[in-house]
Amino acid sequence: MPQQSFSSVATSKRDLRTGRSLWSSDASGLGVPARPLCAPIDVDVAIVGAGVSGAFMAHELARTFSVAVFDRRGPVLGSTMASTAMLQWELDLPLQALAEKIGEANAGRVYRRSRRAVDDLRAIVESSGIRCGLKPKRSLYLAGDDYGARALAREAEARAAAGLESVFLHPADLRPFGIERTGAILSEGSASADPARLAAGLLRRAIDNGAKVYSPVEITGVLQGGDHVTLVSDAGVEVRARHVVFCCGYEFPDSVPTHGAKIISTWALASKPLTRAPAWLSRHLVWEASDPYLYLRMTSDGRLIAGGEDEASPTRHADPKAIGPKSQAIVRKLKVLIPDLEIDIDYAWSGAFGESTTSMPLIGPIPGMPHGYAVMGFGGNGITYSVIASQIVAAAIRGRPDPDADLYNFR
Repeated sequence: MPQQSFSSVATSKRDLRTGRSLWSSDASGLGVPARPLCAPIDVDVAIVGAGVSGAFMAHELARTFSVAVFDRRGPVLGSTMASTAMLQWELDLPLQALAEKIGEANAGRVYRRSRRAVDDLRAIVESSGIRCGLKPKRSLYLAGDDYGARALAREAEARAAAGLESVFLHPADLRPFGIERTGAILSEGSASADPARLAAGLLRRAIDNGAKVYSPVEITGVLQGGDHVTLVSDAGVEVRARHVVFCCGYEFPDSVPTHGAKIISTWALASKPLTRAPAWLSRHLVWEASDPYLYLRMTSDGRLIAGGEDEASPTRHADPKAIGPKSQAIVRKLKVLIPDLEIDIDYAWSGAFGESTTSMPLIGPIPGMPHGYAVMGFGGNGITYSVIASQIVAAAIRGRPDPDADLYNFR
């Protein structure tokens, strides 16, 4: 069957992060071997994107298929470096609000799948021996401008009814935390990690199973060939594959629908090690029900990581002059929330961030592109969604559809 040009898959090129990320300071030590693409190759699965989504995908698929991973930068050098790696199962959109959009039953399925994904992530890291500072954490979701105490109390009840480990805290319950808010939800089952070392560790394990990483290589087109696809690089080198999976983060391929999702800008900072902070903070992820919301956590070496001050602009994060004022705004909010914090900023950065109307990702077959799949990890749970995506896409490629695939597909 003669091949025909199927589609352009040129991506919207963005400066995905600006400033000095905590994780990028040691990027040279991640140890992911990559090679140039100098000659045509033939594989079962081609993965476009070597960030955390591509890494989970490669880790899962390389166990049973020949896999090649491509990135126009280097491995792990895109938006993964801007992540603060608060590995939560809670979506930015509360369970009750999500139920209004997709129905109560489906919303419960989404939340339970997200909760399971954090457990699965921990199991993958532990079984693979990946050293990425993974620590189990509780989540403390504080009442704010968007959702007050009464809304959070109802949300905690809805979560408990859905089988999720969440309880409502009254103001008196928050006093041991030294926090003055009208209420909060305390949830079990979250975690934190170093996102760069997590992604690099997954890629190295995939390479151990035969996967190959090619960079810098930009995939610019796809040719349809009946039972396979042929990817074409910017240098004109062809890659024949039975399946292609686009894990391009927030650089959307032209031919992949985004269903109204948008790119916004966000900012983050990290303090110097051994920051003076309440002991409880090392065991909790903290965020608030406001827009924009403040979020914070501690690292194992005593750094405070915090972020927020989001703006509805796809380019504002690329302005280095914004990092200083945004960092100071985050610090001011931190000191109001926890007055005893002592913050000496060591790193400050900004990044692009994908946002959908449901805070859910898009995962699955690309409409009109046979043998093509995409992972669009919108919302604040990008790493958690990467786990789910690797499971859903791998199941489809293996011919055993995932029971939750319908929740995330490009319908």
